Amino acid sequence: MSPESAAITVEQIGKRYRLGRRAGATTVSESAADVLSRLRQRSSANDEFWALRDVSLEVGEGEVLGLIGPNGAGKSTLLKILSRITVPTEGRATLRGHVGSLLEVGTGFHAELSGRDNIYLNGAILGMKRKEIVSRFDEIVEFAGIGRFIDVPVKRYSSGMYVRLAFSVAAHFEPEILLVDEVLSVGDQAFQQKCLGQIDEIAHSGRTVVFVSHNLAAVSSLCTRACFLAQGRLAADGDVEAIIRRYLGSVQEAARRDLHERADRQGSGAFRFTKFLAHGPAGAVTSGGETWFDLDFAAVEECKSAMVGIAVYGLLGEPLFLCSTKISGDNFSRIPRTGTFRCVIPRLPLAPGRYSVNVYGEANGAVADWVSDAATFDVAEGDFFGSGQLPPTTHGHVFVDHAWGVEERADGDVRRLSLA
Repeated sequence: MSPESAAITVEQIGKRYRLGRRAGATTVSESAADVLSRLRQRSSANDEFWALRDVSLEVGEGEVLGLIGPNGAGKSTLLKILSRITVPTEGRATLRGHVGSLLEVGTGFHAELSGRDNIYLNGAILGMKRKEIVSRFDEIVEFAGIGRFIDVPVKRYSSGMYVRLAFSVAAHFEPEILLVDEVLSVGDQAFQQKCLGQIDEIAHSGRTVVFVSHNLAAVSSLCTRACFLAQGRLAADGDVEAIIRRYLGSVQEAARRDLHERADRQGSGAFRFTKFLAHGPAGAVTSGGETWFDLDFAAVEECKSAMVGIAVYGLLGEPLFLCSTKISGDNFSRIPRTGTFRCVIPRLPLAPGRYSVNVYGEANGAVADWVSDAATFDVAEGDFFGSGQLPPTTHGHVFVDHAWGVEERADGDVRRLSLA
């Protein structure tokens, strides 16, 4: 397509950040010139980090583009540049049409104001005229499901109510170009489905959408084209299913590397995960079998408290379950310098197949290590129900332990029948 016909044109965009580093302690004997000299030395090339580099692409009018890639690939940075929140270091982006952003949901809410007042305030921040807000007010409230609490200050809202209202306001704004970043992570499962339905409606209304998500199933169902970002560069651009397959291949390749080799991680480094292993008492991981998740770690400083979590996902990025010391109440008051965290699952509720994990750890109340797509593991068939029967994998990834009964009702009497 020609640049003139594109709704969004990105030309060799680059975004550089300077990594902060302490200049070191000064002494009384140091002159001002000495201190100035050392401060200038901080701006060396080693202190630079390019979140994006040489990214070029075009998005046509009415196209729904999915941006996928691991954490730290530059997806959110690109959307912030398109939203004019961040200025690029090099290159330029041209957008033709009114732009709306669903980035950090809830930005612009005032805690002391009621839900009603925040709808008008946030709508105005997003660029809606007052008569537009009035005409959509009832839809916004109904979608958020907070009708009884609309005149209560939002500081009294639960976190779920807050994000539902924030998303509802933003989703009812109707720009020509909509930029969406991980909004499906807000609220509970039912509300996430409503969010997905709303975005699907927007995507089929002829508006241009750029959609960032780790949920590859959502990308597959919503988008007409996909781009794969890796280490700040555009790695691939084209057919959605082909790009998803390429991304999954890179995820599995990364997961085969030992954790201690992974550079795409976040956290202070107070301790770092070095290896993940999923196994059972007999070795293999099976449906319904006792399963151990082992996380080797090494600490570089004393940790007076530690929290660890492992999130399990299907290979399309769909979240399945979370094992966390915070929710189990097993937080550690101290950890050794090297060791292994072990999570024991008495009966693994997963269908046969391959799964990925994100690993997360806190030390002394701050993020120590966080690696997405840290590893994959395989689950073999097992007699989960003790019946010799397993449901087809087309019915989901998760097994639920259950039992059936039958009752006979006759002449007002209820009699439970025995099973064969």
